[in-house]
Amino acid sequence: MNKQHVFTRAIRTIAVLAALFLLFSCGGSSRSTGQTYKPGTYTASAKGYHGDVTVAVKVTKNKIAAVRVLEHGETPGISDLAINGIPKAIVASQSLAVDSVSGASFSSKAVITATTEALTQAGADIDKLMVAGQSAKKEKDETLTADVVVIGAGGAGMAAGVSAHQNGATVIILEKMPKVGGNTISAGGAMNAVDEGSETALKNKDSVALHFKQTYEGGDKKGDEELVKTLVENAWDSVAWLQSMGMKFLPDPFTVTGGLWPRAHKPVDPVGTGFFKTYNAYIESNKGIEVRLNVKADSIILENGKVTGVIATGKTGNKITVKANKGVVVATGGFGQNIAMRQEFNKAWPTLDESVKSTNHPGATGDGIAMAKAVNAQLVQMENIQLLPLGDPETGSLSGNIETDVEKRIFVNTEGKRFVDEGARRDTMTLALFKQPGAKLWIIVDAHSYPQGTKKNNFNESIDDLVAAGRAFKGETLEELAKNIGVPPENLVATVADFNKHVASKKPDAFGRTLFSEPLDKGPFYAGARIPTVHHTMGGIKIDKETHVIDVNGQIIPGLYAAGEVTGGIHGTNRLGGNALTDITVFGRIAGKNAATGK
Repeated sequence: MNKQHVFTRAIRTIAVLAALFLLFSCGGSSRSTGQTYKPGTYTASAKGYHGDVTVAVKVTKNKIAAVRVLEHGETPGISDLAINGIPKAIVASQSLAVDSVSGASFSSKAVITATTEALTQAGADIDKLMVAGQSAKKEKDETLTADVVVIGAGGAGMAAGVSAHQNGATVIILEKMPKVGGNTISAGGAMNAVDEGSETALKNKDSVALHFKQTYEGGDKKGDEELVKTLVENAWDSVAWLQSMGMKFLPDPFTVTGGLWPRAHKPVDPVGTGFFKTYNAYIESNKGIEVRLNVKADSIILENGKVTGVIATGKTGNKITVKANKGVVVATGGFGQNIAMRQEFNKAWPTLDESVKSTNHPGATGDGIAMAKAVNAQLVQMENIQLLPLGDPETGSLSGNIETDVEKRIFVNTEGKRFVDEGARRDTMTLALFKQPGAKLWIIVDAHSYPQGTKKNNFNESIDDLVAAGRAFKGETLEELAKNIGVPPENLVATVADFNKHVASKKPDAFGRTLFSEPLDKGPFYAGARIPTVHHTMGGIKIDKETHVIDVNGQIIPGLYAAGEVTGGIHGTNRLGGNALTDITVFGRIAGKNAATGK
């Protein structure tokens, strides 16, 4: 199979091409399996992340002729690689021994399980089908050239690539995973920005100066003031930049968890898919910008003191040398999934071992930090690792969260009692959660937040979906809800009554909470379980406001830029909710522009 130069035409197109390259056997679909089927078309369903995934499998006497997903409720953009690619991989290899897609494991398992059931109906020998198909042959080494090379196709990398192209550069973006997106595509979607002087800013008494103050002080004044200033002053312009390329946001900003102020802008598309729909639409319409999937950058080329390219490895183990005429941008994300690095640098948390899950995608392993360090880049604030109190008990992810404005919910422990200001900083809330029985909380909301039960959270899930899946619980009364979640009813009732008193008076409560909106007094009531989870690593490569990488001697490394979570020094000890998407967009744009223009 020849190496495909995968242009990001659209998320679905990318997913199909990537899945073909990731999963298909190079030997085609004619492998003999010794199978005999009862010819016909069979249907079956299996549980995915958001309900049943239904497939139709067509077989002839000796062959799996087609596998199609008929219905599913999985999140577009995140599940596409599994929904589109795995059926084709099964047909291509004539095998059920295909790999799950990283970041879409629930969807992958559902497709494979449903297909297995359908093939069982067709009389297949499932044990034989679980033998892997033919392995891909190692492809030839190759050398590529572009003006700008970007390592990483997450939010920062794609912003950098598009920005570099807009500034006249040819661009190659390298991504080790089989899809674009990184952490961004599954993020909650909240992007902080102040359109100073606008009706919204005036209504909320907001300003760029307040955004700076809260960001800087929220990180205990440990962030680089110049970087923080660059972040907040370019935030709204970055929203406008995305809008100019067709990205749409909901009209009213909100206060995201740990955001401290109603300045978070929520995309119309679920989770972070809107960012990639926007970038892919741009790339589809322009030549000279290419995304290479399943290509892992291994090292940065440094010649005569200047960065000139990247050495990478293709999926089949072949060497790929990518030369950069003007610059290299490192945008590989953080190290939230690298347990050894978490433990090495942890100073603030009881533990960050394997018992603490992460919201991050599987590829967030700190590769860019290691590559930059190898060319003498300076690392800063590596100990600043952010946790959230809102992880899914099974996966650590943010999906399944009962999402509503901070003003409209409370957290209770397993005894039915509040223990923290729900509008506090994320580190404050998480440290308080670690001290609770089992380090577990229940989010409590009512019909003010979910009046019809069909409102979607940032992960495209309704409360009805979550209740049906057993990931949230419902009670017509507080007593019924307490019984369903196993907390003492008298405690929950007393806790809510005390909270409602402060909603009425607007006076700070015993935990110092000042954000109040509506009382929790309208059934039905809902609850969802949450645990601590590693969310963001604030330390990384040192950069200046122009995103130049700084070496251990405080000097710029010519030709090397960095943006996004791979960098350090912006957020200090704690990142405000809603600032990550702002960070990657603001600094991704700057990195792309400067790499293209040589600034």
